[in-house]
Amino acid sequence: MPPQSAQPERAPVAFTEADERRAVLTFAGALDAHALPELEELLSDRRLRQAGTWVWDMSSVQRIDLACAYALLRAVTRAPETVSVTVHGARRGIQRTLRHAGLDVVVSIGE
Repeated sequence: MPPQSAQPERAPVAFTEADERRAVLTFAGALDAHALPELEELLSDRRLRQAGTWVWDMSSVQRIDLACAYALLRAVTRAPETVSVTVHGARRGIQRTLRHAGLDVVVSIGE
């Protein structure tokens, strides 16, 4: 029996909105070592740096490892102090990893 064709994987993170006021990043699937290079590249994108409010939609994240959580933390701590960051939709396990990385100190984490 021939193998079924694999569905194309959705990017682990993408901009769904970006202007000078607000940047919305939508995360999906597993944020792990395979996703880290793409995540770090997107977190250094000028569209994110220009926005005063960052919204991270994590409702479709299945898991996140500490390396990716620390990448998120680095992005926030390198951002201007005036940037406001909110995490939406993160499951409890995802929230726990974000807290282990220390993100709860610099972002607002909601369910």
